Amino acid sequence: SQVCIIFSDFGKMQNVCNLLIEKLGTSVTISPPHFYHTPEAIDTLRRQVCVTAVGNTRRKAQEVCQLFGQALGKPLLIKEEETKEWGGHVDSHLSHSADSLTLQERIQNATAYASCRVFAVFEIKGKENRRTKLL
Repeated sequence: SQVCIIFSDFGKMQNVCNLLIEKLGTSVTISPPHFYHTPEAIDTLRRQVCVTAVGNTRRKAQEVCQLFGQALGKPLLIKEEETKEWGGHVDSHLSHSADSLTLQERIQNATAYASCRVFAVFEIKGKENRRTKLL
């Protein structure tokens, strides 16, 4: 019989494979893994990259404001200008053409990358002296 298991954690996959080999010995054959990204995982990556880009933009704007003695206010406009994606295979677990690749090559080929460029406009406030009076 043949059993196909889909893992979302590489470490758990290795542990289960090792356990099966340890307990069942030569009676079990473990095929090389096929790595892929689900559409949901790619969508999550896109959102995380955009949120990170907005956070980076806010931190940079905060540093610029500090240089000029200003305070950064609330965002007035945030716009995603460009998103790039490369690498990674989406739902390619049915493809058997990569069987000759090493494990490292399979992981590298299945690794997905994304970048996002955002445009943001923030409110800028003058710093106010906030002295508390002691009575």
